[in-house]
Amino acid sequence: MPGVNSLLNLGTGALFASQSAISVTGDNISNVNTEGYSRRKVRLEERVSINYNPGQLGTGVRAAEVYRNFDQFVENSYNDKATMRERWDTLYSTLSSVESLFNESKGYGLNSSLTKFFNDWQDLSQRPNDAASRQQLLSDTTNLVNSLHSMQDDMTRYQQQVEDYIKQDVTKANDIMQRIAEINQRINVDQVEGQNNPNALYDERATLVRELSEIMDTKMIDNGKGNITITTGAGQTLVDGDKHFSLSYDGPQSQNNLTPASNFDGKAYFAGSSEFEYTLECVTAGGMGTAEYRVSLDGGTTWLKNDDGTVKTFTANAESGAIQVDDLQIWFGTGSDPSTAPATNMSVGDKFNIVPKSALYWVENTSTRENITPQINFAGQDNTRRVTGGSLAGLFNFRDNAVGRYKERMDALTNELVWQTNRIHSQGAGLKAHTSLEGTYAVNTDTAALGSGSSGLPFADRLQSGNSLMYFYNSSTGALESSGQIDFSSIAPPGVQNFDPSVHSLEDVEAAIDASFGTYVDASIVNHKLHITAKDGYNFQMGTDTSGLYAALGLNTYFSGSQASDIAVNGGVNGDIDFINAGHVNGAGEFNSGDNTNAIKMKQMGMTDLDITTAFDGTTKQTLIEYYDGTVAVVGADTGTAKFNKNFQETLASDLNEKQQSVSGVNIDEEMSNLIKYQHSYTAAAKLITTADQMLQTLLGMKN
Repeated sequence: MPGVNSLLNLGTGALFASQSAISVTGDNISNVNTEGYSRRKVRLEERVSINYNPGQLGTGVRAAEVYRNFDQFVENSYNDKATMRERWDTLYSTLSSVESLFNESKGYGLNSSLTKFFNDWQDLSQRPNDAASRQQLLSDTTNLVNSLHSMQDDMTRYQQQVEDYIKQDVTKANDIMQRIAEINQRINVDQVEGQNNPNALYDERATLVRELSEIMDTKMIDNGKGNITITTGAGQTLVDGDKHFSLSYDGPQSQNNLTPASNFDGKAYFAGSSEFEYTLECVTAGGMGTAEYRVSLDGGTTWLKNDDGTVKTFTANAESGAIQVDDLQIWFGTGSDPSTAPATNMSVGDKFNIVPKSALYWVENTSTRENITPQINFAGQDNTRRVTGGSLAGLFNFRDNAVGRYKERMDALTNELVWQTNRIHSQGAGLKAHTSLEGTYAVNTDTAALGSGSSGLPFADRLQSGNSLMYFYNSSTGALESSGQIDFSSIAPPGVQNFDPSVHSLEDVEAAIDASFGTYVDASIVNHKLHITAKDGYNFQMGTDTSGLYAALGLNTYFSGSQASDIAVNGGVNGDIDFINAGHVNGAGEFNSGDNTNAIKMKQMGMTDLDITTAFDGTTKQTLIEYYDGTVAVVGADTGTAKFNKNFQETLASDLNEKQQSVSGVNIDEEMSNLIKYQHSYTAAAKLITTADQMLQTLLGMKN
């Protein structure tokens, strides 16, 4: 029944409510600069009313709960933009360091080295016998080689540094996922709906989700309290309530993805390194030596093609017949032994994924893991089944798509430079004849056809059917003793005089040279390389070679190696500048000291448009210098694109963060106003209690 006691209860309730509001306001003011803190408010609730004469009378107020001001929709939108901001920001900051490697403004770059290389050949054509011109060419070539090595080494070093950052991000992401799961468990324990909200835990969780989204793209499904599910953008579960999964960053490996009906007991093995992931798909069923597969370097979006545009296929072989596919040698063994050929047949549709580099995996349990390494196909589109955002995407994009692409372009440039130079040089003549020649390129197997993928020759695909001439001289008089082409008619298949790359092996070449010119030279194979040694009283020169055999084996060549990391000046040339082939052997079998035929061809080659092919960019027809300049332009364009996207996503994320702050951020002026308001409420409640006490004292005084 309403009375003086009820007034005391009204005052006490109002006092406690105002006190709670003042306490929360003070908490807001204290945390005005605390990152991740969301502004709190007290939800005041009217107590029940009592029916009474002259009418219903209230029983006061109670502080029902303390809640946080937070807009989850805006937060999700912010995380979506922040993850893309971090991707492009990371990519831009790392690309900025690479851009300096391709700086040509000071005139000491690779463009200058290439220009000097070709100009030196032109100078040599004017003075073929001049030792100074030959030495200048050799010196400038060494600078060119060192520039290529340095550039490739620097880019590899950048990739290694980025891998350290990736490891740090993976460790951090795993820690965040574990902490979120623990917070979810605590929220479920602490929260009482409508009474007790663990606001600090919610704020901590939201901050952690932000941090996780900055590392990788995420999606969050909120089922209330601690029952949230966080997945990657592609759908792999990272956190599910109080359970968490993990990421791992593991080294090179291969995985099978067989069709349900397949009983193939093999596994793909590989040797070498590459910037790409290899997807192998069986297109012709069968066992080793019969089954055929196609290869994709961008997750199955595009497939490697022949020069005529048809999809290229490769034969599945055991280890002894390993096939060279782009940068890797690939073969099949059993699941436990790479040297044992599989016993069962491969089925059409069987896939094998080879990852010849460290990669990111989502780990569900000890036996189930999925490759989620960010991947961009050759059309420039993200693989949406993988991670596409956050700093991890930026780091992997830098390592694989940016630096990997630049390294591939530099390898393609070097490969073409080496082949074209050696193709000309191997058919030329220097100032003196040879007493011995050693091939610089080794085969995997001496019996494999040199033009096949299993030969292991870097330039196996450049070989073609044709003939190769040799000339033999009396070492005392210099008189021509004999000449002719290497005759393969005594080699299987019999009757075929010319070299056939699809048939003839290194052993066949050795036998053909001995059969054709055994009077003058002796051919041998040492460490899978061809050696030609003149017999006593003779020396020799190489002549026209329509097959490319000399260049492919590294005989009488100017360069050794085939990539930017291993290119070098042939040891024979480096040791004696007289073996720089400025001239050639003419129709009369003469190699004249003033001949400049080859030197002129070298200069012309530098001005000729060549077909240069990479998996990323396809085939372009440019001069070598133009191709390098194009690479410089690609680096600049990639850096500019990263900067634009970084600024764009940063603006969007900043706008969304401001919207969230307008809801959850602490406004110190507003809080000061609230503090005054609640202070007055508290004072009034205290006055109410005082009044009720006075009324009670009056009533008690009436009894006296």
